[in-house]
Amino acid sequence: MEGVMMRGVHLAAIAVRDPEGNIVVREEKLNSALYRGPISKIPFVRGLIGLWDALGLGTKALIWSANVAIGEEEEVITGKTATGLVIVSLSLGIGLFFVLPTAATTGAKELFGIDNHFALETIEGIIKLALFLGYLGVIGFMPDVKRLFGYHGAEHKTINAYETGRDLVPPEVQTQPIEHPRCGTAFLLTVVVLSIFIGGLVGRPSNFFALLASRVLLIPAIAGLSYEILRFTARHAENPLVKLVITPNLWLQHLTTRQPDDSMIEVAIAALERVLESEKLAKPSAHPAENPSMPLAAMDGSTAAD
Repeated sequence: MEGVMMRGVHLAAIAVRDPEGNIVVREEKLNSALYRGPISKIPFVRGLIGLWDALGLGTKALIWSANVAIGEEEEVITGKTATGLVIVSLSLGIGLFFVLPTAATTGAKELFGIDNHFALETIEGIIKLALFLGYLGVIGFMPDVKRLFGYHGAEHKTINAYETGRDLVPPEVQTQPIEHPRCGTAFLLTVVVLSIFIGGLVGRPSNFFALLASRVLLIPAIAGLSYEILRFTARHAENPLVKLVITPNLWLQHLTTRQPDDSMIEVAIAALERVLESEKLAKPSAHPAENPSMPLAAMDGSTAAD
């Protein structure tokens, strides 16, 4: 709330604008085993573990930023509290975007006597996408969420400015695009789309509870694969075929970003500069997605999972 989180491989920096207009920055040290150890090099595993940790970081950042934004004293957020909130949030997300579409499709099958496997998978896929897009569209009308999305836009613009070698000042940052290929929104869309295709490949058990279990148990594999796809497409974003593939992801980001004002940009710059200081970086590498010390935009920021 009223802030941005940027993450490197040594620490995450959360910058928030307090009621007096000052920018307050909090640092959160990262687990070296997860971000710099052997786990960070194992495909699929690194994605699952990194995403779980990012959810915890995002939850703690959200609680702390909300306290700062309303002028309350800083609250110490324990790992146990963050874990509990993450579990509740994941349960709600799985229930809404996986369990509900499966149940609704099973109901349609019984009600209308649909036996065609392709038709059932198509119905379930349409319901998943409709719920996902509808959810993002509806929350975008909430005033607090509009501001949150403005900071999300500031985050993207600031990362884009850094990665293209621009000066980190509001006039330069404002010239940058509001989309970013490593956005957490892109990850979520990839998860939803992959779940449709993979669900079609594994089949539909006739028993409803077996079907439901297959959908839920596949989520970790789908999330791990989605992470690797996002990592690959970000690294090869200039390839014409990859550009075509990621176009829906970039379009979707217009639902979760808003054009930021300069004050939001200043907050994003403060967070990024703190991370760059910790990573001892001044200029981006030629291939930022291949640099393990490069801040990873919204996948590691205010969406965490934006």
